[in-house]
Amino acid sequence: MLFPKRTKFRKAHKGRIHGLSKSGTLLNFGAYGLKAITPERVTARQIESARRAITRHIRRTGRLWIRIFPDIPVSSKPAEVRMGKGKGSPEFWVCRIKPGRIMFELDGVSKDLAKEAFCLASMKLPVDTRFVVRLSE
Repeated sequence: MLFPKRTKFRKAHKGRIHGLSKSGTLLNFGAYGLKAITPERVTARQIESARRAITRHIRRTGRLWIRIFPDIPVSSKPAEVRMGKGKGSPEFWVCRIKPGRIMFELDGVSKDLAKEAFCLASMKLPVDTRFVVRLSE
C-alpha cells in the first residue's frame, strides 16, 4: 500500500482543490498517459486498484509509471461519537488531483492495449480522465 514513511505533520486540513495543475501535465516517461480532467481526491487504495487493473491487462509487458503519490492524511472519528473532543485519528491517505495532471504513463505496448488498460483503470478512479499520446518527434 502506498503512503509516506514520515510526514512533517500527523494531521492535515481538508482544503479545497482550486485551479489547474501547474506541474505534471506533460508526458515525461511513456508514450501514453492517463490525464485527469476534473479535480478530486484520489485515495491510496484507488491508485493501487488502478495499477492492478493496468498491469493485469497489459500482462506485465511494457513499463508503467505512477505519477501521483498519496501524501495527505485524512482523519475520521469512529461511528456514534459525540461532537467535540478533538480531531479524529488518520484513517487513510489521499492525493489531491488537479485538472491536467498526468496520473499514469505506459510505454512498450500498443496504442490499443494502452487505451483499453487506461479505460479499465479510469473506472477505478473518482476523476474524469482522458487518454493522451506523445507527439511523434
